[in-house]
Formats: sequence, C-alpha cells, structure tokens
Amino acid sequence: MKYKYVIVGAGIAGITMAERLAEKTDKRILIIDKRNHIGGNAYDSFNDEGILIHNYGPHIFHTNSKRVYDYLRKFTEWNDFQHRVLTFVDGNLLPMPISVETINKLYNLNLSCYEFEEFIEKHREKMEEVKTSEDVALSKAGKDIYEKFFKNYTMKQWGVDPALLDTSVINRIPFRFNRDTRYFADKYQGMPKYGYTKMFQKMLDKKNIHILLNTNYQDIMNEVAYDTLIYTGAIDEFYDYKFGKLKYRSVQFKMETLDTESFQATPVVNYPNDYDYTRITEFKKLTWQKHEKTTIMKEYPCFGDEPYYPYPTKEWTDKFAQYKKLMDKEENILFIGRLAEYKYYNMDAVIEKALDLAEKI
Repeated sequence: MKYKYVIVGAGIAGITMAERLAEKTDKRILIIDKRNHIGGNAYDSFNDEGILIHNYGPHIFHTNSKRVYDYLRKFTEWNDFQHRVLTFVDGNLLPMPISVETINKLYNLNLSCYEFEEFIEKHREKMEEVKTSEDVALSKAGKDIYEKFFKNYTMKQWGVDPALLDTSVINRIPFRFNRDTRYFADKYQGMPKYGYTKMFQKMLDKKNIHILLNTNYQDIMNEVAYDTLIYTGAIDEFYDYKFGKLKYRSVQFKMETLDTESFQATPVVNYPNDYDYTRITEFKKLTWQKHEKTTIMKEYPCFGDEPYYPYPTKEWTDKFAQYKKLMDKEENILFIGRLAEYKYYNMDAVIEKALDLAEKI
C-alpha cells in the first residue's frame, strides 16, 4: 500500500507532523505506534474510578510562542491553569522555583526582592566557567540551597552526581528574583479543557490520516510504500544499535486512588531529600475535575526498558554524534523529537519544531 508520508510514532511530534501534512496534501498519511494509544507520553485517560490521569506523568502546557498557542487552540479549549509546585525541605513545604518567598520561609527571614538579590549574590559561588549542572546551581544559588533543593533531587532523577551532568538539566529549572510563585512564567499557560487525548484525536481527525496502533513499524515496512519516512522513535533502535545502545532514563509510576477529595496543596510536590520517589502529582489539581476521590502518582526514576529522557552526559551525547552522521546522510527520511534527536524538548518546543519541519517539506 502506498502512502505519501509514513510517520513512526504517534506522540506530540508525530501527531503535529501528521496534522500539518494532511492539510498540505490530499495524499494518504500513515502514523504508526507500538503502543495501544496515541499521544505518546502526553496521553491521558480516565482510570477505573473515573478520574482523569496523566498515565506517564504530569504534562503542563506553557509557551511564549503565540504561534504554538494559536495552533493548539484550534483543537481544544483551555483551562486557565497556572502551575504551582511545592518542595518538601527541612520539614517545610516551600514554593518552587527558588524565589524570595522560598528563601524567606526556609530561613525565617523577611527579605525584600532587592535584599534577596543581595543574599544570593553573597552566597552564590563565583566561577570562571560553568560546565556541569552542579556548577549551574552553585553559581546561581550557593552551596546550601544547592544541597537542600537540587543535589539529591537531581541524583534521584538521573542516578548520577550532578557534577557529571550537562548544564542543561538544572538550567531548565526556573529561578527568579521576585515573589512570583508560579512554576512557569510563560505568557501562555493552560491545560486542555477535556484532556490531551481529546485534543490529539481532533488533530488526527482527517480523512487522509490512517492510524495503526499496537504495531512495531519494522514488522510492516516491507509491505508499505512511501515517499517520505518521518521517524520519532529511539534513534539507536532505528539503526539497529550499530554503535551500541544509547542511555536513557526511565520512570516507574505508582498510582493510588484515595478516599478523600484532596491530598496535597498543589498539583505537584517535590521530595528532594526524603523517600525514594522524586515527586507526587495529584491529577485533579491539574485538570480541575470534581470528584469525591482523588488519584495521586509517585514517580520513581530508574533505568528501564522504556526510554523517557536522553541521558545528558558527554559520553552519551558523543555516542549520539555517531548516529547523527548517519542521520544527516539519509534521503527521504526525516527525524524529529526527543528520542530521535536524543535531545530534551518541552512540549511547545517540539510542536514548534514540527511546525517548522512540516512547512519545509
């Protein structure tokens, strides 16, 4: 069977590519996924109690790109959600990211925003070159804040000392010199009113898009003809591990449904220094759903079979560079997304990348 485009992976990148390309051509497009659902890790569903959950951990939309926001709102209404996170440190629940409110509560101070800047300047470590995630935290906040908030959390998240991780890991964590306790400061923030899966279904609701789930693309490629292949899966798998397996961090999720309407004060609470899990998410506080019970999720980072995050150390980015040389030589094959590009993306960034790529082909 002949298709104009075959897209491997029905996650955010693959769905955006399929929707955009379907608008450009009336030719057939096939999107394939080995899972039994669309949406990739942003997939959400109702559990047995009827509570809407994010099956692969919380996904909160935020962007400064009007282009991305305007694109998605064609497929969903938005709840005007502003994400807030608390962090459990020294027996206290403190607002994250680090702000004047965090420091005042942690040290029982009453600093103004100006005094907070002076406080940080006094405690942060000056260094000529910032090379690692540990360097980022020390240069921004100093040793005590680094050890209370970042060091153990990062070690749990990645299974390695932050001194060995690329700067990008902790650079992604917001840090601000004001009283804004929102986790994100982006202009556009929200949650799809009816969930991500409903939004993705609308994006793929086009007569020339064909969806094939529960399928390993390798099992059918001999039966499918196409002009262009768009690949969003793990790049080492695509090349049959020619240079060896790349390293990925995975996560195990433990769900609990509780006989109470509310479990915690914010949608997400981080636990950098206590317990084996990194954080607890309470989904009703993300989705605004009304229900007499509540479902929480505890996250246990690990090394497992399901790749979630490319591993941000020089050893593995260097190994990916070997695969990148092969990728650059391909004709009629395009690569996009976190796993294919071995690169961390926020949702809005991968959507913008897909919009750009779809315009070019």
